[in-house]
Amino acid sequence: MRSRKARKIDTNAEYPCPCRREGRLKPITLTEAFGCDRCQQIFVVRDEGELLEQLSTHYPHKRVWYWTGQQWRLDRSVIRSQYLPVAMMLFGVAMFVLLLAVLQPPTSLGMVLRLITVAAVALLFLSVFWLACRR
Repeated sequence: MRSRKARKIDTNAEYPCPCRREGRLKPITLTEAFGCDRCQQIFVVRDEGELLEQLSTHYPHKRVWYWTGQQWRLDRSVIRSQYLPVAMMLFGVAMFVLLLAVLQPPTSLGMVLRLITVAAVALLFLSVFWLACRR
């Protein structure tokens, strides 16, 4: 959750680069974007001028910062909201496997193997879902 100290970003001012300390963010004319003079990254102003988002990134999630008046702080609420579907799916898979175990307790080796197979398929499904959410 963002701190109450977050300040609105002025699209006509220069700021230090959130990626590198020696770089400077300079406004790009006729846009609500900034470009760094050192790392050549482009950043876009979002949410009514309160957040700065990095456009091209090799991270699985978009990096977003807010300005405190003196430095950039990483906005962790964006990261948390992206992993909520994965957490809900993990919870659902765990409840499904638990329900199978409670309804038919594993009394034989065949049932144990069946339970392990269901858990493996559920884990495979969860990993595919997680990869889809990353993009």
